[in-house]
Amino acid sequence: MFITLEGPEGSGKTSAAKRIVSELENLGYKVLFTREPGGTPIAEQIRNVILDKANTKLDARAEALLYAASRRQHLVEKVLPALNEGKVVICDRYIDSSLAYQGGARGLGIDEVLNINMFATENKFPDLTLLFDIDPRLGLERINKNKNREVNRLDLEKLEFHNKVRQTFLELSKTYAKRYVVIDASKSEDEVGKASLAAILKKLK
Repeated sequence: MFITLEGPEGSGKTSAAKRIVSELENLGYKVLFTREPGGTPIAEQIRNVILDKANTKLDARAEALLYAASRRQHLVEKVLPALNEGKVVICDRYIDSSLAYQGGARGLGIDEVLNINMFATENKFPDLTLLFDIDPRLGLERINKNKNREVNRLDLEKLEFHNKVRQTFLELSKTYAKRYVVIDASKSEDEVGKASLAAILKKLK
């Protein structure tokens, strides 16, 4: 099963993922946890270009294409082989992030960015998407408090940008209601972890 974790910056996806992976492994599932952009050496090199704070002149369409390129490499090199081995693949971000960030917040258009990604992934959608929903103000506050977290180019965008990201994610959760589960990420780490695991186990059964 292919499970993706989505949400605005500072929504706690990574923290929840660690708990989810541990719990699933304890239940006997073979699990691969990975992330986007990145996850493989080539895809990580593309990630460095996308998120480098020095690349302020990166064009929005070029950004969308770089994400799709990184996604393609990651998918064929890591995700699909793991799925073929019968593993549960949990990926921190996937297509929906491109739709929210480049399609919605950057204003390129959902359909336009979706078309790029359908070509890149050969129409591969997740089986389940958990959306960690949080007010961007709170998410950005979390980032500022966490000294160990990398601060990338997208973290430096204005609040309006992050509000558009969140709004687009919520719209996507309605468009793709069959594969989406919305998690209230403003709750405690324990509550978020339990809700996430419950949603995944329901799908796996």
